[in-house]
Amino acid sequence: MSVMAETTGPHGIVQGRPFTVYDLKMMPDDGHRYELLDGALLVTPAPGYKHQKVVLRLGALLDAACPDELDVLPAPFAVRPSVTVELQPDLLVARDEDLTEAYLPTAPVLAVEVLSPSTKLHDLNSKKAFYERLGVPSYWVIDPLEPRLTVFELDDGEYRTLGKFTGPEAFDAASPFPVRVVPSELIGRRRFC
Repeated sequence: MSVMAETTGPHGIVQGRPFTVYDLKMMPDDGHRYELLDGALLVTPAPGYKHQKVVLRLGALLDAACPDELDVLPAPFAVRPSVTVELQPDLLVARDEDLTEAYLPTAPVLAVEVLSPSTKLHDLNSKKAFYERLGVPSYWVIDPLEPRLTVFELDDGEYRTLGKFTGPEAFDAASPFPVRVVPSELIGRRRFC
């Protein structure tokens, strides 16, 4: 859900202008994820079982293969390149030297989004376009229902689909570092719809 501020509203937020990262501090602690994309507020519900299982397993896999000069972090760690943008990819890989204690002010080397019914359109469209514009070299999207991994790599400023890997098909990543990802292994035994 995207919302642009229009009038004086709850939580003391000055409205009638694009939202900023300062407005995010006033959002309720209600279990929703609040992100900003070019001043528009994105509000999504808490993720479900399969989503979290994929984030946990892929995060552990990436962390085990990650070289010392990079770090793997899960949401809610924010990518905040300006006061009107704060996105929280489900997983990100960033250069250690680029990280602050509170957020990443520049492009990660990898952003990963795990699809949920409430985030699918943003993850495949507006977030993908933003990560491309920001210059994120690798963008991975995982559909836990298939399970399927779609890999996008930046090529001359535009994302190109490097491949789609479904079920037991292995993806042998070279970037941002060598790691093998098998989508079906990210799900586990339980299969909720």
